[in-house]
Amino acid sequence: MKRVAAVLVLVPLAIALVGPFVPYDAREGLPYSSAGLLGTDGLGRDVFGLLLVGGRSALGMALGAVVLAYVVGGMVGLTAASTRYRWLDEGLMRPLDVLLPLPSLLVISVVAVGWRASALAITVAVAMVNVPTVARLVRAAALDAASGPVVEALRMQRESWVRIQLGYVGRSVLGPVAADLGTRITLAVFLVASVNFLGLGLSPTAPDWAVSVSRNREGLLLQPWSVLAPALLLVSFTLGFNLLADRLVHRSRAAA
Repeated sequence: MKRVAAVLVLVPLAIALVGPFVPYDAREGLPYSSAGLLGTDGLGRDVFGLLLVGGRSALGMALGAVVLAYVVGGMVGLTAASTRYRWLDEGLMRPLDVLLPLPSLLVISVVAVGWRASALAITVAVAMVNVPTVARLVRAAALDAASGPVVEALRMQRESWVRIQLGYVGRSVLGPVAADLGTRITLAVFLVASVNFLGLGLSPTAPDWAVSVSRNREGLLLQPWSVLAPALLLVSFTLGFNLLADRLVHRSRAAA
């Protein structure tokens, strides 16, 4: 099962990373024709050629959002867990608690409409809706280590805050963060794909996989690969990551 999950993740990831550099001669033709390896889409563009370049935005935006969410949320969570001042802990976490109940897709859709076709805006919006949960997770996982005797000893030795938090306390949250990573990445891919599928994100002519599914769904019976190929890559990536995350969670529970 582990090998199957790895293949499900690596195939779309490899296409997203290497695809734009593959020397493929894309053939254009009539809309929904059989020209090329997988035919053409509704605009007469080569479907296989679009697959090679469309994963860069489909997966790149989601993975970038997850990295940004962990950087911001992780720093907030570590700071809140290690501070000796209750007012600072409350000041960091309470605003995030207010943001937590907001519907993620609605927030991202509003941002996407305001900054039309901006990949950066969508990436930042997806990251920000994930920051509250990441910060709460990191804070909860770091509390015991941050208040333990080892940290007190390091403070007495005048070690820097960065070395204490990232060098010692940060290691204590690696297990929970790793277990959360699969769910977080899957959610980010879902949010990015949903915004693009609804036509609120990237341009309707962008080669993005979710945009391709949305734009060509009316021609599913005429040229099924124009819809099925990008959809299968998205499903493969999210399904594979979920399987890997479940295996990681079970392994961490067994070790505990």
